[in-house]
Amino acid sequence: MCGMPSGKTTSVHEPDPVRPTEEDRVAAAGSELIGGPIGRRALLGRSWWTPVRVIALVAIGVFALGLVQKAPCYNGAWFFGASSQYTHACYSDIPHLYQGRGFADGLVPYFDRLPGDMEYLEYPVLTGVFMEVAAWLTPGSGSIQHQEQWYWMVNAGMLMACAAVIAVCVTRTHARRPWDGLLIALAPAFALTATINWDLLAVALTAAAMLMWSRGRALAFGLLLGLATAAKLYPVLILGPLLVLCWRAGRWRQYCTALGGAAVAWIVVNGPVMLFAFDGWSKFYTFSQERGVDFGSFWLILAQNSDDPIATETVNTLATLLMLLCCAGVAALTLTAPRRPRFAQLAFLIVAAFILTNKVYSPQYVLWLVPLAALARPKWRDFLIWQACEVTYFLGIWMYLAYTTSGDAHKGLPTDGYHWAIGAHLAGTLFLCVMVVRDILMPDRDPVRRSGDDDPSGGVLDGAEDVFVLGPAARPARHAAHFEAPQVDWGRTPAEGGSL
Repeated sequence: MCGMPSGKTTSVHEPDPVRPTEEDRVAAAGSELIGGPIGRRALLGRSWWTPVRVIALVAIGVFALGLVQKAPCYNGAWFFGASSQYTHACYSDIPHLYQGRGFADGLVPYFDRLPGDMEYLEYPVLTGVFMEVAAWLTPGSGSIQHQEQWYWMVNAGMLMACAAVIAVCVTRTHARRPWDGLLIALAPAFALTATINWDLLAVALTAAAMLMWSRGRALAFGLLLGLATAAKLYPVLILGPLLVLCWRAGRWRQYCTALGGAAVAWIVVNGPVMLFAFDGWSKFYTFSQERGVDFGSFWLILAQNSDDPIATETVNTLATLLMLLCCAGVAALTLTAPRRPRFAQLAFLIVAAFILTNKVYSPQYVLWLVPLAALARPKWRDFLIWQACEVTYFLGIWMYLAYTTSGDAHKGLPTDGYHWAIGAHLAGTLFLCVMVVRDILMPDRDPVRRSGDDDPSGGVLDGAEDVFVLGPAARPARHAAHFEAPQVDWGRTPAEGGSL
């Protein structure tokens, strides 16, 4: 009887989804607000309320709360009084640039010269297209205040769609950890800064690219990352750690495919503007180079406490050298770590390094890191500590601007207080970086790997063998004979003897 066919196909057992409330004390405590941790007998995936849909709706709801927070500005603070938009902490570039960058007058970005101090639109091309589309959807009748209100609202709707895309992509990138997407949906700094500027477009494209790489679709990843870089410069940084990861794993073909796709997408978007309006196209790059030390950076603290501030050219050089040192450090960490780092970990570290060393930190730049942080270190305690520091900075910069624009009244936060707010931002980001580096050096502390995964966002890197390793990692020590805890051999497939 044992040799007779049963008529049933044999399937490989799929690992159960990871429930944060079972492994994260903060998540378990927070779940008490909605009835407590999910039970083992819960019918997951058997109703319309799947994790992806729940998280997308939560993200939209929290985004809407962020819009409500901007209500005092929408109802007048953007238009009346120099400091009221700061005292209400509801400032946004969007309504001000509707007229300031020629959209109210029908000027074509990059091609038409602007009448003010800024000769051309100082944003990358794809962001300029986004801004122009919103202008097309804005009614041209009524007062300029009415048009600016409409322009902000149209942009808010388009950015809300970007926020939903980010939440869905992050939720689906780590298939066994869908509830980590709640880190995105509930991030307070995400909601507070989402409509300050147009950064969510690049963040959404980057999150979609990360999802494509996790599915092994290198070309789609490259195309999306190229589009993201055409909207904001920072996504191109992710190609650096990916290069070193593919070097360690010997995945050169996939990397070259991704690099080629990114180059093609970027050229397709930028090429026509470069050819026919080079001065307008290059404004973003020349403005970034010529811009002096500005808000949020440690360079500003140095400048405001010095009788002889460092020249902008010197700051550019020093910031570039610091960033190159960080890149070298990330590369060395990648090639010498005991287990190959996860892609999301290195993507977070390289973008965080750029933020920490840059000469300016606008409050909306936190949006660049939120999805990467959720993938790199899905630990609620650490994530919320970092978010608290970012909210502190968010309030600090507006109170400082209120102080500087309120005349002799000096309502707000003086310079020394603002420096402490910058310090909170720097400390919070460095803290999260340290935790990620610790996870890389001690993989048993990594929440993702502790659950039995290797690199769920790594695509072709997930479970791949190492072909180039430096330092002690090339000579891994054997486990002691008396050590009885289960060992997870990252970087090997189950067929090769690993335990994934």
